[in-house]
Amino acid sequence: MKILHVINSLEIGGAEKLLLETIPLYNKKGIKADLLLLNGKETPFLIALKAMNCCDIYSIGSRAYNPFHVFRMIPFLRKYDIAHVHLFPSQYWIVLAKIFSLSKIKLIVTEHSTTNPRINIFFLSIIDRFIYKFYEKVVCITDEVYEILYQHLKGKKFKFSVIQNGVKLQNVYDAHPYAKKAISTLFNDEDILLVQISSFNKHKDQQTVIKALQYLPENFRLIFVGDGPLKGNCENAVQEFNLTKRVLFLGNRVDVPQLLKTADISILSSNGEGLSLIAIESMASGIPFVASNVRGMSIVEGAGILFEKGNAEELAFFIKKLINEKDFYARIVNSCKERAKQFDIEFMVDKHIALYKEILE
Repeated sequence: MKILHVINSLEIGGAEKLLLETIPLYNKKGIKADLLLLNGKETPFLIALKAMNCCDIYSIGSRAYNPFHVFRMIPFLRKYDIAHVHLFPSQYWIVLAKIFSLSKIKLIVTEHSTTNPRINIFFLSIIDRFIYKFYEKVVCITDEVYEILYQHLKGKKFKFSVIQNGVKLQNVYDAHPYAKKAISTLFNDEDILLVQISSFNKHKDQQTVIKALQYLPENFRLIFVGDGPLKGNCENAVQEFNLTKRVLFLGNRVDVPQLLKTADISILSSNGEGLSLIAIESMASGIPFVASNVRGMSIVEGAGILFEKGNAEELAFFIKKLINEKDFYARIVNSCKERAKQFDIEFMVDKHIALYKEILE
């Protein structure tokens, strides 16, 4: 069985992290799994995957939004049994490549998010329905994603499967914390360290975390891990609120488990999620996890803490409550660790392999 995973790039992100961790596992379990990138830019994830020497990695360009990728993909369709596609526009280009080549390759797409801007634009929603007809299976990472996509695609002609994403939990368990002052001279080991790990884009809401810091004592410090087009806006907000000595931007990092183990509280302030891998990693790391109460965060309910989206004062209240009430802190930590156990990546990989076999029967 030969599987080609197709994605825009291996920039830092949830779907990208998933491929970094699952492709080696597929190959270990006897499934030939390779990777096709629309944008082959060197990134920490790509460097890490290459270092594992576990698969073939192909790059067909330097940007994702290039319709000529349709024709560059065609030769690869003849070499594999299944193409498993992640993210837009990869999921469009691969379908067009199949149409033009008359290839018999089977297509699977994973829908990673509850947010799809094409849903609210009539002609794009029509195109979506046409494109998705060519997929043997549409894998939704949560029931919430399934419900949204089922309504969007009108359901009848599409074959859906819900397979929750997973995390390589052992990597989190085995990680060791840094000394806080080793991360930055701004920090002392006695400081309370908050961390948000996410891209800086319209789906995330780092601004609320920055505002919340104003309601917290001076010894509460904040690190942001990630990059993206809205990073500059957040850096400007930090300067505007005179928080430059309390906030650190670390950029993209591959040592996320170590950073989580170093922090006192992990936060994910966002406008919507699919199934957040960083939520799972955070809950497994032995610190409390606090997230916006938005679509896709139901996995946190009953384990971590959910605050009203955009409510900086409520976020600050929960942060102070966690630090001031040790029993409450410990209870949230234990609940988070138990919840995270449900999302071991091995479960997810086995379900995908079963799906591949079903499609090829």
